[in-house]
Amino acid sequence: MRPRLFTRALVGITAVVGLAAGSLAGAGAGFAASAPTAHRVVSSDSVALFAVENLGLSAGQAQNIQCWLRKFWSYPDAIDGQLGTSSWQAYQRALKHDWGYTGAIDGIVGSGTVMALQRQMRDAGWGYTGPIDGVAGPDTRAAFKRFADACEGVCRQPAAP
Repeated sequence: MRPRLFTRALVGITAVVGLAAGSLAGAGAGFAASAPTAHRVVSSDSVALFAVENLGLSAGQAQNIQCWLRKFWSYPDAIDGQLGTSSWQAYQRALKHDWGYTGAIDGIVGSGTVMALQRQMRDAGWGYTGPIDGVAGPDTRAAFKRFADACEGVCRQPAAP
């Protein structure tokens, strides 16, 4: 967990320093020239790579989900309690296989991912009774927590022969 956290922090600090330096350089040139200066744009794609969306789960509950994903859906990364892009890509594979997810396997927790999650939480008996609306509200989150709690111990179970 520590190397990944360090890498994220280093990338974040580098981006801030780079943007600040670019802004200062642009400000100096802006006073000398009458034409407007160009602004640097950070794309949402680069930010999405580091996005974590636990949908209200504690780190321990998220680790339970990651263990389940590793055992059944080829989750390759650390069991760190942070449901990031790789975790959600594995979850989207599960949702696509069994719960009607039709979107891209991109790791982004959009309305399509949440709708399939809601179907799973309803149809598999995790207590979700709300609408399949793609909004991860309190009822969706509560059902997801129940599922995560039920996944406890998946990492401790011996692998099938």
